[in-house]
Amino acid sequence: MNIKNIAIIAHVDHGKTTLVDAMLRQSGVFGDREELVERAMDSNDIEKERGITILSKNASLDFGGYKINIVDTPGHADFGGEVQRVLKMVDSVLLLVDAFEGVMPQTKYVLKQALEHGLDPIVVVNKIDRPNCTPEEVVDLVFDLFVELGANDNQLEFPVVFASAKNGFAKYELTDEDLNMQPLFETIVKHVKDPEGDPTAPVQMLVTNIAPDNYLGKLATGRIHNGVLNKNQEVTLIKRDGELVNFKITRIFGAEGMNRIELDAAVCGDIVTIAGTEKFDIGETIADRTTPIALPLIDIDEPTLAMTFMVSTSPFVGREGKFVTSRHIWDRLVKEVEHNVSMKIERTESADAFIVKGRGELQLSILIENMRREGFELQVAKPQVIMRTIDGVKCEPIELAIIDVADEFTGVVIEKLGIRKGEMINMVQGTDGYTRLEFKVPARGLIGFRNEFMTETRGTGILNHSFFDYETYKGEVPTRQRGVLISIEHGATTAYSLGNVQSRGTLFANAGLEVYEGMIVGQHSRENDLTVNVTRGKQLTNMRASGTDAVTKLAPAREFTLEQALEYIADDELVEITPLSIRMRKRYLTEGDRKRAGRGTVR
Repeated sequence: MNIKNIAIIAHVDHGKTTLVDAMLRQSGVFGDREELVERAMDSNDIEKERGITILSKNASLDFGGYKINIVDTPGHADFGGEVQRVLKMVDSVLLLVDAFEGVMPQTKYVLKQALEHGLDPIVVVNKIDRPNCTPEEVVDLVFDLFVELGANDNQLEFPVVFASAKNGFAKYELTDEDLNMQPLFETIVKHVKDPEGDPTAPVQMLVTNIAPDNYLGKLATGRIHNGVLNKNQEVTLIKRDGELVNFKITRIFGAEGMNRIELDAAVCGDIVTIAGTEKFDIGETIADRTTPIALPLIDIDEPTLAMTFMVSTSPFVGREGKFVTSRHIWDRLVKEVEHNVSMKIERTESADAFIVKGRGELQLSILIENMRREGFELQVAKPQVIMRTIDGVKCEPIELAIIDVADEFTGVVIEKLGIRKGEMINMVQGTDGYTRLEFKVPARGLIGFRNEFMTETRGTGILNHSFFDYETYKGEVPTRQRGVLISIEHGATTAYSLGNVQSRGTLFANAGLEVYEGMIVGQHSRENDLTVNVTRGKQLTNMRASGTDAVTKLAPAREFTLEQALEYIADDELVEITPLSIRMRKRYLTEGDRKRAGRGTVR
């Protein structure tokens, strides 16, 4: 059978996973009696909850005598490492662009990666059923983007398919009838190159993904570049440092629709999963035992953000989680970097703190969210950007931010980003009362900006950003303008004491919440921090007087998600994470320790 390997790439929420659903349904992957699962490729709980793809996954379908291997990739810039390694497995990409939103930061990033790998993309303009969409203008914008990124003549001759993944149809021209996905299948078969490779040459397979299996041990997924793989074949794993590890292939799995099927052999060009050794690592080559030849290693962009993970020192430690020691946390981080190529970990001088480096806040917060669901308790510090020295000059990561905002809020957004060293590079007035602003902003300037942005735009603004480049250090960026309210006592909060405190700022705690000394319970209305007692009860006497029994009215407490808490905290604050709670606290819990830390004499 002929093979076509293709990856689907796009900005977050432009419909990649929905398009894969439609292709799988119409190719007969789901049987008559099978339930039609929505977003079938999003298997992870967090992916289903957030509606985003985090891990790249592959499926296959048959069309006209061809086996089409489809790889669904993440759309968020933080998971760019997943996209980079997937491109090593495929011969073309479907570049999906929203007919309403058009070209977005991640569209540019993923297309740049595809063009650099020499792939010829197929452009799919999705969501053409949306009101006020402009599919033809979007095609022009995509062409301009190809030119801007230095595409060659072949790449500029990209085929275009218009589609509505949600409604399950694709067509060559906007005037064609809305029928099915057939035009997309035909375009893939016609334009995607056949896999290169020599089936008679010594076997070579590049490992692009690894996953644990309870019964088979570690599994390696990748594409066979040359030769044929057979079950029980003796092969060699060529490690990154050149070490050769001999092993026997115990299992070979291929994809059939969404399912994994066992194979006796697999030919070059196919994407398969194999078992046989625990020493697999991403980017390494499985080669012939007699003539082991390594394939080029996968180059992944360096991390741009670092965060310190620490053993929890909270008075409440161990109440809700079962994994609280440094050994548990370190072992879990080691396990993470085995399959997450864009993340790195380092030990620190302290045995109870580790530095985790990644591509963005979302990537790191997803790791923390997974850990808390697995029963971990830990505390983390504010994310810090990773500076570099280039040609003797201090440089920092710059993000390309694209903001869609109502016309009335453009002034305040430009002002706020200007304070954070943002440089506006484009401004396009829309026809629907919205304006699109493009900025180059230091990554430091965007940490903590989203909360402020949503407040200033009354929740109506849309902010997207992705890594742009390293540029000369831009100077100091202002951080949070307000101080915090800090609990001075252990105990449960009371409505009476919260009622007395709420005039000082915004509360983060409701009545009846258990707090400890040093825990952050609100935002002060001024720039300085303030210690408050939120556990004191009302003094009761047997005397009654007019007006003393008035009911205390409390405003609803402001609640934080994990990402919001990470953005909110200052340098001297931590986020405490448990399976059931997210708390913000001061690094030093007692007021005496905080004063000594300010003088540099903390014990």
